[in-house]
Amino acid sequence: MASSLSEFRKELSNLTTISRSSTEAAVTRDAVLTKPAGSLGELEMLAFWLSGWQGKHPPSCDHPQVIIFAGNHGVCDQGVSAFPQEVTVQMVANFDRGGAAVNQLALAFGASFSVNALELDNPTADFTKAPAMDEAECANALSEGWDSVDSKTDILIVGEMGIGNTTVAAALSAALLGGDGADWAGPGTGVTEEGIRRKAAAINAGLTRHRDILDDPLKILQCLGGREIAAMTGAILSARQKHTPVLLDGFVATAAATVLFKANPKALDHCVAGHVSAEPGHKKLLKAINKEPLLSLGMRLGEGSGAALALAIIKGAVATHNGMASFADAGVSEEKTD
Repeated sequence: MASSLSEFRKELSNLTTISRSSTEAAVTRDAVLTKPAGSLGELEMLAFWLSGWQGKHPPSCDHPQVIIFAGNHGVCDQGVSAFPQEVTVQMVANFDRGGAAVNQLALAFGASFSVNALELDNPTADFTKAPAMDEAECANALSEGWDSVDSKTDILIVGEMGIGNTTVAAALSAALLGGDGADWAGPGTGVTEEGIRRKAAAINAGLTRHRDILDDPLKILQCLGGREIAAMTGAILSARQKHTPVLLDGFVATAAATVLFKANPKALDHCVAGHVSAEPGHKKLLKAINKEPLLSLGMRLGEGSGAALALAIIKGAVATHNGMASFADAGVSEEKTD
């Protein structure tokens, strides 16, 4: 992708669409499987969704991809995190060694796994004092995400690592959806009530400083976002254009996705929410983008972990849809319709 936001605006105005024929093929098969109509509930809908967005029938979940993007944030200078920024580097090393929760979940459900660290020794600017990124930096991060989606991937999960990024996600949420710092700031990695107040104050300062661009979602991403968040945004848009369904993770990943939603309300039609996290703002984000989560387990780790766990449900949907016998195959009498 080119190093300007204009290229991404063009993609957002020319989105790929769902394959109606593939969706209809899935619906037709579901109607003859050995079960009462609708008895598998959401699993049936997921099979239709997968088939339609993959543009094929039967749907597959043979090549799930988990990508973690990592970045550091200048707004941490405002005392918004319980951990120092060195932890971002340390956790990237832990991902590389296979030691994080998301490593285990990706392994458990057969997903490829990669980590993309974005200039960890060069944090974004403190958004209370300046735009977090200039346009080229933001476009480059979007491009990093765009290029990271493998052409063989049949379902994508993006996750993040970045000390301070729940503050950034809350600032993006407030800028995109309205409200102030107190409406969106949460505990993140475990800050105190005083820490939450500092987060809210930093968010309000950022909203005030950048008030002139709050009608432009991509400029909001540039001025209040972070490299790893922009990369997630780019990857989700890339998946759309490559006919790859996406499982959304928690608060930070959903904030990255909401940038696309505000730019084009149809931009997340290829996405399903893997879970709702315990971070307070996540439930509000999901409501705003009209997504019902598959799981609600009180998770708040980030790093793609909730969505990676939801891969089990996706695999269940594919297995039942593709593997069950039809009434004719099994010699079972179908339900009477008269």
